[in-house]
Amino acid sequence: MPALFRRPRLLIVGCGDVGERVLRQLGGRWRVTALTSSADRRPALRALGVRPLLGDLDRPATLGRLGALAPRVLHLAPPPGQGDDDPRTAALLHALARGGCCERLVYGSTTGVYGDAGGARFDETRALAPATDRARRRVAAEARLRCYGRASGARVTLLRIPGIYALDRPGGDPRERVARGAPVLAAADDVYTNHIHADDLARACLAALHRGRPQRAVHVCDDSERTMGEHYALVAQLAGLPPPPRLSRAEAAERLSPVALSFWSESRRLSNRRLKRELRVALRYPDVSDALVAG
Repeated sequence: MPALFRRPRLLIVGCGDVGERVLRQLGGRWRVTALTSSADRRPALRALGVRPLLGDLDRPATLGRLGALAPRVLHLAPPPGQGDDDPRTAALLHALARGGCCERLVYGSTTGVYGDAGGARFDETRALAPATDRARRRVAAEARLRCYGRASGARVTLLRIPGIYALDRPGGDPRERVARGAPVLAAADDVYTNHIHADDLARACLAALHRGRPQRAVHVCDDSERTMGEHYALVAQLAGLPPPPRLSRAEAAERLSPVALSFWSESRRLSNRRLKRELRVALRYPDVSDALVAG
């Protein structure tokens, strides 16, 4: 049998920056199909060695061929921008159920599903308490995915992801934020934040496709435990830039948008024990300083 047909098959739904990093780490060893809603995106996907499939999660009738394509699915597509549900995930799961060949499904969720934890350190057993519609959409998606896994027998892994950064991605380099003078909260009002390098996230996606336990959530975060102000002060120091200006919470409420303020209203510290013990991911960048020193 030709080698092409012996390669493992993978379907990527939402093949953006992280999906492309997954592809680079696979190095052509898998046969990958990527769902795209844009015909203009197909040449770029083909150049990455991927078979593009035109379809739109907002138009379920276009997903008819999806369910029988691959036994492993990486779902990185975001929910819609409004509402407290995720009909895109519902449409995807309906299509996968029709095909009946999905054995493993990995979903990129968010740590925002926990809401504000007051700076507490916790693992994946903590109760969910989403405080925004953005987070509620993710909770709804997670619930649908767990139900799908139990009903179909597929192993579903929910990757709960904090702030993603990468020095080679426009808008993803934390030095850019510091260089433009973006403020942080004053120390007395500061919140704990969590981070992951995009390459380590891609490695976690692949590990979950191999080793994810059924209907299991996993924090995909690095080892750092800093407040937001401490995080960006360290970035500034290592980059030779002035430290970010500090605002009180009252000053922030006057100057920032409600969306920006929502990220400053939640404080948590995440355990990544499952990431290391169950998925056996050895972080290449356990701290932002490792990435900045490596350049």
